[in-house]
Amino acid sequence: MYEQEGFRGYLERLRSRNQLLDLHEPVDSRHIATLVDQSDKALMFHRVIGYDMPVVSGLIRSSERMAIGMGVERYADIEQVLTRALASPIEPKYVETSRARELTRVGDEVDLFDLPVPMSSVLDGGPVITAGVTIVRDGQGALNAGIYRYILKERNLTGIDIVTPNNLRALAWKAYEAQRPLPISISIGTHPFEFLASGYRAPAGVDEVAIAGGLRGAPVELAMCETIDVPHIADAEIVLEAEILPTGWKWPEGRFGEFTWLMGALHWNPLVRVKAIAHRKDPIYYNLHMPWEVAWLMIPTRWSQLRSALKAAGIQVKDINVTLGGIGAWHVVMSIKKSAGEGKNALLAALSVSDIKHAVVVDDDIDVFNPIDVEWAIATRVQGDRDVFVISGARVKPLDPSLPVMPAGVVPTGAKVGIDATIPENIPHERYERISYAYADKVKLGAYKLDAAAVRAGDRKPKADEIAQLADRIIGMIGNKPLYYAQVIDAFPDAPLQAITRAFGKLHAEEKLWQDKDGRMCVRGSSFAAKPPA
Repeated sequence: MYEQEGFRGYLERLRSRNQLLDLHEPVDSRHIATLVDQSDKALMFHRVIGYDMPVVSGLIRSSERMAIGMGVERYADIEQVLTRALASPIEPKYVETSRARELTRVGDEVDLFDLPVPMSSVLDGGPVITAGVTIVRDGQGALNAGIYRYILKERNLTGIDIVTPNNLRALAWKAYEAQRPLPISISIGTHPFEFLASGYRAPAGVDEVAIAGGLRGAPVELAMCETIDVPHIADAEIVLEAEILPTGWKWPEGRFGEFTWLMGALHWNPLVRVKAIAHRKDPIYYNLHMPWEVAWLMIPTRWSQLRSALKAAGIQVKDINVTLGGIGAWHVVMSIKKSAGEGKNALLAALSVSDIKHAVVVDDDIDVFNPIDVEWAIATRVQGDRDVFVISGARVKPLDPSLPVMPAGVVPTGAKVGIDATIPENIPHERYERISYAYADKVKLGAYKLDAAAVRAGDRKPKADEIAQLADRIIGMIGNKPLYYAQVIDAFPDAPLQAITRAFGKLHAEEKLWQDKDGRMCVRGSSFAAKPPA
């Protein structure tokens, strides 16, 4: 349905769903980030003081807006769309003309300060381009796409934040060693299809632009840049044609507000020379709002990776929750249909995925999206010396603030933790029978009303002969098959509750009543009767 939809089509759908608010009053760009943070909708600022183009921000800052962007009803459905795209990527299509090239400035005409790049955090080192899809040729015939930050330094000079080991950093390092620039294009204002694919950590040689085509269900249209031999997304609002200079990781960069909800430290990074700026006649500048837009973007990519790892381990998975409290990257709770030993196997598979740091596995009776349910499973099913394990020396995310400070470019290692909160194999399952309230399936508060006959029957005082008859009938029932107290009550819908309880009292006084090992009512001395411990 949305195969040909562009960035502006997505904005229109947000408007139609009351998820985008248009603000026409003049706004200071310094105030944009905090206004977006206070809003429950994405915001479009049509009149940014000192600039000729509007700014839109907060577009994927909620699960609902992310689902709208991916053309699905529920955020959870994104996993299926991504799985399909990974299995059936669609190669991009090259076009001769590009809406992003309606106006182009080259060389000395380039002026990055004409872009309405907002300030964000109090401690930021300057305005930061946050929502550019960066495309580079990877040397194996594929295009590598990613999302990186570019802090403004001069009219045609930025830095690029590539401290974390990844494909682009490897390519930039190789170019640095050869003392040659690395050409890149930066497409600003692209559809969430392209944005999600660019945020997916694909292995080297896998074309993220083709993954975007799989998400879209049609080829992504690319057009060639004018000053470098790299394509850009043809439907983008703004395109920067640039080169990562072979300056090495020697220039101060940041600080930045990170996806961890924390301020990052000062980084050392290469410089980027912008050779051309191209854009539409009426461009819209998109500013990615940290950290929430990043979290909602990352979570579906982790779902897909986890599902694949668990499938390879032969685990039957019910649900996966990559939690928002784990910043959409580091914590996962999984429910599985467990066979013996598979709790630990599921944890080992999950902890092998990407940046997952802490993993919890629960049985399929636990709602992984309910933190109280998960905590209850941990509280009632875990023995620390048996069910919690730590793996030391694993590759981890450098931005984890709990790690020791490491030199730039050094791959950090740290600990990963698994918690097996499934019911242990040697524990009887009846220990974990949850409270289930009687008549919960029949009695509803909003529609609760007894008819007059039921009220009169309940108010009637039972007679001695009625109690005796009920007692005889109860003994006849439980003599053949033990029954729970509530099952016996259900068998006499016309009898007042008080009559039934008095009948039970009569049987108890006559020493005829007993219980089986599961607490069901039975006849004392019968084969069903539970025996007291020796």
